[in-house]
Amino acid sequence: MKLQKVNRLSGELTVPGDKSISHRSVMFGSIAKGTTHIHGFLEGADCLSTISCFRSMGVDIKQNKSEVVIHSRGMRRLMAPSGLLDCGNSGTTTRLISGILSAQPFTSTLTGDASIRKRPMGRIITPLSLMGARITSLNNNGCAPLKIEGGSLHGIHYHTPVPSAQVKSAILLAGLYADGETRVTEPAHSRNHTELMLREFGASVQTEDTTAIIKPADELYGRALTIPGDISSAAYFIAAGLLVPHSEIMIRNVGINPTRDGILNVCRTMGADITVYPRKDAGAEPSADLLVRSSPLHGTVIGGELIPTLIDELPVIAVIACFADGTTVIRDAEELKIKESNRIAAVAENLTAMGADVEETEDGLIIRGGKPLHGARINTHLDHRIAMSFAVAALCADGTTELKDSSCVSISYPGFFSDLERLSI
Repeated sequence: MKLQKVNRLSGELTVPGDKSISHRSVMFGSIAKGTTHIHGFLEGADCLSTISCFRSMGVDIKQNKSEVVIHSRGMRRLMAPSGLLDCGNSGTTTRLISGILSAQPFTSTLTGDASIRKRPMGRIITPLSLMGARITSLNNNGCAPLKIEGGSLHGIHYHTPVPSAQVKSAILLAGLYADGETRVTEPAHSRNHTELMLREFGASVQTEDTTAIIKPADELYGRALTIPGDISSAAYFIAAGLLVPHSEIMIRNVGINPTRDGILNVCRTMGADITVYPRKDAGAEPSADLLVRSSPLHGTVIGGELIPTLIDELPVIAVIACFADGTTVIRDAEELKIKESNRIAAVAENLTAMGADVEETEDGLIIRGGKPLHGARINTHLDHRIAMSFAVAALCADGTTELKDSSCVSISYPGFFSDLERLSI
């Protein structure tokens, strides 16, 4: 994929459904008795991996683009899969489904692509094992493939070393099947999609500061869900609208859950012109229309408890920082090293190739803005967020930028490039 500088972006769009919420809607609907109707489902490859796994366990799931209907027999009626459960490139699928599988009366094996087989799973193996789960890393390296021998679980109070919605969710899902109350305490707030949605399905979930508490459930019950647009996908158009001169973009129905909206806070701190119009039809997950206008920006410092609210947006925030006056510091973001790629290294490598003044640190990046960027050949490392971030950079860089393996955007945003082209003038 080759991209060049554009003069202006204008128009409106609706980004695909939230990836995190789409995963959870299928998982919870697959163990909730009755019928679950999902509207606004993300058709990306990762979420389709979640559907595939539950179909392999006997769940009747019908999908027509962004509409999904699930007929489930309940929490304890999954069937043993006849083969491996392939999670593809999806860490969310791998980690969350492990909590459910730990309580099932059968043995299953989770695997995935080369990236998944390198991503650390010890962070879920440890707490689930404390609950009584029997999980084995078949290559003895703390990564998938994971053999899970399901059985009886008991409640625990687990303190996570880092805030992680995936770890918290795996424990809470196992806690549905435990013999007593389960608590998860994090050092800072992580995404709370699991807590919000489990309540909608009938689970008893409470929060006390950074502690999530779940009681065992006899059953969950199917329901209708509408998924808002993914703020992580909207982030690329927020960035593009701010950076490309004379631009104005309306992004409709974006999820603005306060555990996910860190990019809005950071952009405002940097001087961005973003107007938020909350939608009255939002359910448990708040949503809004976002009006973004090109803006002069200045550097800032990003770290601490803000990081979990924008961890997936940090690559594109780094791109924004290149065009801001002054220095931007991103710290406390070691988690970026164990995503689909080492995103700290990938961002530093590619920004340097485009002429940016960027310094890689142990836990983040230092970006000295204001240096003009030029086109370059970008190594996406098969990481969808790296590909989309540097597509935005290309819109403001002199010359031609070539994205290697740009098709990886299908993981979370299959129509990304067509939406970008439609707004370009």
